[in-house]
Amino acid sequence: MRLLSAFLVGLLCLLPFRPATAQALVAAASDLQFALNALAEAFRDEGGHELRLVFGSSGNLSRQIEKGAPFELFLSADESYVERLVEAGLTRDEGVIYAQGHLALLLPPSSPLELDASLADLKEEAEAGRITRFAIANPEHAPYGRAAQQALEAVSAWKAVQPALVLGENVSQAAQFAVSGAAQGGLVAYSLVAVPTFEGRGQHVIIPPEGYDPLRQKMVLTRQAGPVAEAFYDYLRSSEAGEIFGRYGFALPEEAP
Repeated sequence: MRLLSAFLVGLLCLLPFRPATAQALVAAASDLQFALNALAEAFRDEGGHELRLVFGSSGNLSRQIEKGAPFELFLSADESYVERLVEAGLTRDEGVIYAQGHLALLLPPSSPLELDASLADLKEEAEAGRITRFAIANPEHAPYGRAAQQALEAVSAWKAVQPALVLGENVSQAAQFAVSGAAQGGLVAYSLVAVPTFEGRGQHVIIPPEGYDPLRQKMVLTRQAGPVAEAFYDYLRSSEAGEIFGRYGFALPEEAP
């Protein structure tokens, strides 16, 4: 028996050592769905660290953190949700702005609407009762939904469009509604449609930023952050990460007006 045990120990010593891979749990706004996956892949290639990404509306994710969810890093689509966590004492510091987002009008191929950044055509069609389904994220907890409401109010179209609204739980779901035929169009995050994989699924145009509050996107480490989350937080502020953010339609903090 001793000889067998010694043999097994010797055999195990010959096997390659594979340490357990450290992993960080990251909560991110839905407008980051494509950009953050690309960033996580680049980060993994650089250091071998694994990340578990969870996407949702910024408001819902921040509430989960307040209730004890074990997220280590939170990337919000709006700085106010990070500031609320800071005030509650749930973060390492005050966080940093990592990008600024843009709102876009998204139309499926069958839409009766014109690709009009001024939203004048949308207003006209809605007032005439020809728009019955129009998608935005829920303004109550999704920053892009709030920006969509502000943009519609800025051109006096909110009251006409409101009865036709189809609310997504987050901006990613709103974009899906707009291209799946569940809506005749939508106001969504530019970062979700400014990707090659979206080509052919619909048309989009950026909405002038004067019509809504700036989408200053902020990130912060929570009190539960470990070394991998800290490393990713640092990586997201690097020039390499900035190039990837730009590729997916985000303005960097120094470029934002």
